Amino acid sequence: MQSSWKRLRRNKGAVAGLLVIVLSVFISATAYLIAPDNTPDANRMVLEIEGQHPGFNITMLAIRKELTVKSAPVYERVLSGQKPVQTWIPIRSWQFRDSVLVVQRYVDESTSREEVYPLTDIWYGKGMVPAERIPDGQLQALIQRERLLHRTYWLGTDKFGRDILSRLIIGTRVSLGVGCIAVIISLSIGVLLGAVAGYFKGRTDDIVMWLVNVVWSMPTLLLVFALTLALGKGFWQVFIAVGLTMWVGVARIIRGQVLAIRELEFVEAARALGYTHFRIITKHILPNIMGPVMVVAAGNFATAIVVEAGLSFLGVGVQPPQPSWGLMIKENYNFIITHNPLLALAPGIAIMLLVLAFNLLGNGLRDALDVRSKI
Repeated sequence: MQSSWKRLRRNKGAVAGLLVIVLSVFISATAYLIAPDNTPDANRMVLEIEGQHPGFNITMLAIRKELTVKSAPVYERVLSGQKPVQTWIPIRSWQFRDSVLVVQRYVDESTSREEVYPLTDIWYGKGMVPAERIPDGQLQALIQRERLLHRTYWLGTDKFGRDILSRLIIGTRVSLGVGCIAVIISLSIGVLLGAVAGYFKGRTDDIVMWLVNVVWSMPTLLLVFALTLALGKGFWQVFIAVGLTMWVGVARIIRGQVLAIRELEFVEAARALGYTHFRIITKHILPNIMGPVMVVAAGNFATAIVVEAGLSFLGVGVQPPQPSWGLMIKENYNFIITHNPLLALAPGIAIMLLVLAFNLLGNGLRDALDVRSKI
């Protein structure tokens, strides 16, 4: 194990891929804590600023909602974000006049309109001093500091005025989640059927390989479509559909590995000692083929990310408003031929980097776990 780790560390591509994966996992775990827009699914819409370029700056006036929204507990904010407690109004300029705030509301790039807001309607909050008890000068300072928000959209906004960077960050959860669940499902089915077929051979092998060949002959995308339509559209359905289409490759590889190992002396010795088939497979054969299993898992992870992105782009994967990199490309691909191509290129680049990272790690694991390699 130590020698394999040393070989893996010497592979710069594999180490770079591992670092990208670790960073993606960290971003996924802390998505709502680090995203500029921490509302559920990063779905805060400000329609006036739709389709803006990266680096767009705007001042937002935060005013209370008509319905009071309670602050979510910490664990809920980490898992699903905080429902917006304020409505954001984009403004070009503002000034205080007596007991009112006069703003030039941003309508579009060339249009604005004047609006007036009483200071008492802007300042609010649980546990705060009522606006009527605060001198005008202090109230103006509080509003300027806490209700006039200067926002920068580093990757721009989509056609609904949502922050692309926030949706990109939270979309990491979907890609890693689909990859993880799909790999677990595909390995569970593939390892089981592959090990049974390779160990028992004969009629059992024929039946399993017939099933593998039948599934293998079906176009992957068509099979995923059928499963998605049968299970319905949605987040968890994508996990199952992708996982159930990826087990055939695992089963073929595991079968070949088991066929080679079952003829070795230590397996013959285990049979001679009277061990059960289950114990021989789980205790003696499977631990010796974990290397190929890890390589296949890394490759399947990358494949699952691409398949999920394709399904979401076609509209049968993750459904709006939940952010998915494939869905983000679908929503913004028309900007590629207009004035703001980065809105669609950003999620595409994210898919490319994460898939490349898993492929590099898989290649590195293949070389590191090869017993014929020199230390």
